[in-house]
Amino acid sequence: MAFTVDYRDGDALAWRLTEDGATADRDTEYTPTLYVVRADGPVTAIRDEVAAMADAVSVAVAEKRRGWRRDPEPVLRVDVRGIDRVRPLAARIRDCGDPGEVRLADVDLSRGFRYCLDRGVDPTPARDPRALELAVPERALGDGPLESLVVDGTEHEGAPGDLVGAVAAAVERRDPDVLVVNAGAVIPTLYEAAATGGVDLQLGRLPGWRRLAGASTYESYGTVHHSPARYTVPGRAVIDRSNTFFYRQAGLDGCLDLVGRSHQPLQELAWASIGRVLTAIQIREARERDVLVPWHAYRPEFFKSATTLRRADRGGHTLSPAVGVHETVHELDFASLYPNVIRTRNVSPETVRCDCHDRADVPGLGYSVCDEPGYLPDVLAPLVEDRAALKRERAATDDPERRTSLDRRIEALKWILVACFGYQGFSNAKFGRIECHEAINAYAREILLDAKAAFEAGGWRVLHGVVDSLWVTPAPDVPASEREPVAAVAARVSDDTDIALEYEDEYDWFAFVPTRDGAAGALTKYFGRRADADPATDGADAFKTRGIECRQESTAAFVAEIQRDLLRAFDATRDPEAVCDRLADHLGRLRRGAVDPADLVIEQRASKGVDEYEGSTRTVAALERAADAGLDRRPGQHVRYVVVDDGADGRERVRLADEDPATYDADFYADRLVRAAESVVSPLGWRREAVETHLADRTNATLAGFGRE
Repeated sequence: MAFTVDYRDGDALAWRLTEDGATADRDTEYTPTLYVVRADGPVTAIRDEVAAMADAVSVAVAEKRRGWRRDPEPVLRVDVRGIDRVRPLAARIRDCGDPGEVRLADVDLSRGFRYCLDRGVDPTPARDPRALELAVPERALGDGPLESLVVDGTEHEGAPGDLVGAVAAAVERRDPDVLVVNAGAVIPTLYEAAATGGVDLQLGRLPGWRRLAGASTYESYGTVHHSPARYTVPGRAVIDRSNTFFYRQAGLDGCLDLVGRSHQPLQELAWASIGRVLTAIQIREARERDVLVPWHAYRPEFFKSATTLRRADRGGHTLSPAVGVHETVHELDFASLYPNVIRTRNVSPETVRCDCHDRADVPGLGYSVCDEPGYLPDVLAPLVEDRAALKRERAATDDPERRTSLDRRIEALKWILVACFGYQGFSNAKFGRIECHEAINAYAREILLDAKAAFEAGGWRVLHGVVDSLWVTPAPDVPASEREPVAAVAARVSDDTDIALEYEDEYDWFAFVPTRDGAAGALTKYFGRRADADPATDGADAFKTRGIECRQESTAAFVAEIQRDLLRAFDATRDPEAVCDRLADHLGRLRRGAVDPADLVIEQRASKGVDEYEGSTRTVAALERAADAGLDRRPGQHVRYVVVDDGADGRERVRLADEDPATYDADFYADRLVRAAESVVSPLGWRREAVETHLADRTNATLAGFGRE
């Protein structure tokens, strides 16, 4: 089992974990393979031209399928001289004919994943991998000196040579299989410090290190993201905490579960996006069916009338929330709604609007769905079934460590299943098709509306619905004796839809928050206390919160904690005045300077380079300070700061978090606290003006009492 794959001197080194470490199998015969097809005409017509290219080791005719529903046909199999020559050779072959005439497959696979696919290797490690965590201060990763670092939670300070020596000793002692670093740049930084200090450092199981890819900036769903440079060392997987979604969300257990399903080695899976991992799972299915993996997607959108376009261009259905506080609320969720729609309705790119049926299967759109099984349901069915089995096992176990491991695996699968439907509409998806995405949404909308009708017929009022979730409360005009039990309605809906409608939770009370500038309900802002939960013993777990400040990443820790305290006051009194009285106490502490500035750090994502902003915002001020300190902040990266004087000009408004600011702007953070309090009391009818009026009256009353004394 190739835990990780390196390429050296033209050979592949497949590392296997052993009981006492790891060993590398040198594969001297490995040559990566790509495939060539022609849009029209026989592919053999360009065989000699391709064979004459310097990077082509061998060229042969093979039988492969160009699509999931295509018959096998002759294609060119081209073995390439080396892993680094695949793309250059592919670009040359593409130019053999007119634009679009020559198409290629199996070109843009990641290096380790390609080896595992070609050699039929499962990169799941044979034993639990050992990890070593290394963290270098941000300034040292820029232009600053290396004066400290953290090795497995222990901080070391001293000269660069001594610090690198501590890392080298830890690596030798632990012999880790995984290096978890706070930033990929830790690797070149440590090697530079080792060279300066005259220390022999070897982070890998063989000498040296390599940069796999440079930094890049990209936009996804309107948000700018930054992908830092990636590095590797021989024989060990490197996980960059600043560039790993799955490790942050699902830990090592969740990552290893997906390694086994996708056959992406751990290091590649750790930095991969959800869509990339889903694609890897699909590619494995394609390989088993001899289906080629296109370099570029070639699926044009079907013709649609303007009416169909209007009906199809919609997402999941959302019911407007009933603003206010409601007693005895039940929350129900469809289990993996979109994946189960795909599975139970046979929705797949090659089945929607097939050539063999002319009927209206998809509600509201009139698309047909083929009776022949699609590949996408086959890919997703094991994920859905395994996640359900893991949840059952978690419910049955009393072992805390086992429960944690299961939670992580469940979380990893959740993210793959959450993204599976949206990825069908992604323009760069290898096997996606927009009509597949549209059909999934159409089925899901119908299912939610049918569920709403079923609960209303059973004597329940539906307070809110979001895509796959419903919140219901007893209808006030229906006697309890005539009301159908929640479980009975859910069971009936489950049977009718062939998708389980699961009982999520019961709440003693639940509050839906209005929009900031209107009376309508905010679709994703709500909070409630779980039935029988005790805030004194259960803490934050006693409440469910979504969308309000304590759930927003940019909220300072102090503001988030105070909002949680206001929720406890809300729960105890259901009185906006009591909540605002509690707020006044916290404001007093803030204005006295009794709050640690470290708890007031704000983290913001930069959407542009510092020179591209036109206004002078706090984020710009922080980016300017970062540039002054030699910290390169690119679009998509985060900057952390404390507001020290919001009325000042330019960069003096803020201090970076690692500047250890000693002061803060109390008025600025007081405004943030009032905003957080408004979210809590607005379901009771109090808006910001009422909060501020109450605070002013309370202050005046206190001052008047003080004067009489």
